Amino acid sequence: MRNILLILLFFFTAEITETTSAVATEGSSTFSEFTETTSATETSTLSEITETTEAPSSTSSEFTETTSATETSTLSEVTETTSAMITETSSTTRPGLNITVLEDCKANATQECTKNLLNQIDNITTEVLLKKDVEVALEILTTQEHSKPVATTNQDGLVSSFNSILRATDKLMSTLVRKVETNSSISISLETIEARVFEVGPSCSLMEIPQLDTADAKMDIDLIGISKNKMNQGYAAVAFMSYTNMSNSSLFSTTISTMKLLSTVVSATLPRTRNTRLTKPVNFTLKHTAELETSGTPSCVYWKETDWVTDGCTLIETNSTHSVCSCDHLSTFALIMQTKPSENAHLEVLSMVAEALGLVFLVLALLTFALCRRNPRVFNMARINLCISLLLAHFFFLLTQILLRYKYLQPLKLACAVMAGVLHFLFLSAFVWMFIEALMLFIAVKNLSRPKSKQKELLKWKLLTVVGYIVALFVVGVSAGVVPQGYGSEQCWLKRDKNFIWSFLGPVSFIIASNIILFSLIAISLGYSLVRLNSNVSQIKQTRTVFFKTMAQFVILGCPWILGFFTADSKALEIIFLILISQQGTFIFIIHCVLSKEVRQEYRKLLGGFQSNFSPTTITEAHTTHGGSTDLHTS
Repeated sequence: MRNILLILLFFFTAEITETTSAVATEGSSTFSEFTETTSATETSTLSEITETTEAPSSTSSEFTETTSATETSTLSEVTETTSAMITETSSTTRPGLNITVLEDCKANATQECTKNLLNQIDNITTEVLLKKDVEVALEILTTQEHSKPVATTNQDGLVSSFNSILRATDKLMSTLVRKVETNSSISISLETIEARVFEVGPSCSLMEIPQLDTADAKMDIDLIGISKNKMNQGYAAVAFMSYTNMSNSSLFSTTISTMKLLSTVVSATLPRTRNTRLTKPVNFTLKHTAELETSGTPSCVYWKETDWVTDGCTLIETNSTHSVCSCDHLSTFALIMQTKPSENAHLEVLSMVAEALGLVFLVLALLTFALCRRNPRVFNMARINLCISLLLAHFFFLLTQILLRYKYLQPLKLACAVMAGVLHFLFLSAFVWMFIEALMLFIAVKNLSRPKSKQKELLKWKLLTVVGYIVALFVVGVSAGVVPQGYGSEQCWLKRDKNFIWSFLGPVSFIIASNIILFSLIAISLGYSLVRLNSNVSQIKQTRTVFFKTMAQFVILGCPWILGFFTADSKALEIIFLILISQQGTFIFIIHCVLSKEVRQEYRKLLGGFQSNFSPTTITEAHTTHGGSTDLHTS
């Protein structure tokens, strides 16, 4: 039994051994295949490592070469992948700004290339670009100003192109602002444009930033004060650009055909600054690029969408080589001079002479009314207040023109603003009195057919005095409260910013329209009265005299001021306008003094008194009375 068990155990063990051997053989085959596969994948590295004990130097060399090849292959793949990622990231952070396309545009700046570049820049929002990328874009953008697609002879096309270039340049400069903690500056100097960017942060220790300067211009700005605004939280940045290639461009020769450009065109912005309100006026020192004519006066102007205007900019200093402009806002600026200064000089002299002549007759009219103060038909409170308002308004206007002519007011901005406010009030009050005068004349004409005993003074002069000045004071007060910076243009008048000029033109237009209507009604009423009058010669003569005076009232009531809206295109109309508005006092003196019967009688009495006082007969008749007084008996 025992032997049988041993035989069975022997056969079982043999079966297990065969099975194990087969499994091992299969596993060895599988391992061999895996090893071959792995060896092929790893470039036989495993077999070379196994032979290191027999040929270590050879293996090490071969391993190094294999590793080097592997690293080179991997690095090449990583570089390609990284390059693709950078390109994709660049496309994301700088939308549409394709430097390769811009390089191609250098050789041929076509219209399509220009549009493509501008569209790419328009898509920039809050991205930060590299300085070299901005330089490439700026160079192409500013040189394309001379290309045929942009340099069209159509003025609208020129204006549109210029505005597009300005907007794109401002946006490109904003991409250089990085929100630093202290301060930083970036300078760009190209053949067509020079630019400076300076920014400050909350930790900036500077009391003021250095002067930003280019070859032809300099700028002084209180950037530290701007950064201290609550909204800015200590951050502020300024960009200053000088376009060195635009002085002789056809882009400007069309838009300023009657002017001469004396400097490079400069632009200033506050990029990525929340509150851009200036704490102080900005001063620009501009180098003259053309000879300053002795008969001309340079003017500081800024670009306002379609034209060069002077509001908000004042010339504070000038010499043969440089001029200093002070502006209360940031924009695109230049220094210009009228190409035909002689005509303007003649008009200026004509205006000053006419103003002086009008003032003389206003003074004579007021003296005449004072002489006839006891005659109610001559002494008219509305007319007297009209003369006072016109006298003061034209006097201060003439004074302002003289001070501006000799450059006394330009540096005194506060005095210039105060003078503008005073002129605003005086001219408005004069127009209110013109309206009151027209209204009272209308009432007087309506009462011509009534008996004199029934005519009543419908408008009390005390109430009229209050109305005549309070209305003007109210308009000026509201205007100054709403737009406190609206006074003090280069001519010491109302600025055109925010349509502030309409605080004067609005009331004046209403009063002129009302006076024209009243004047028309007066003429119709007089014509109707003449038809209905009987053969009473004296009554007819009186009505005709009033009608003649009423026609002359067209000037006195300020109706010729309406010509001011049409003088821009006609030099002759401008001369007529200047003469008529300056001679209101002359017409008042002629109509209400010289042609007045009552005034002539007062003149005769006055002259007669003078003659009798100085005649020999009258002097010898003087005798002393009992009270010691002396009586003069006039013949």
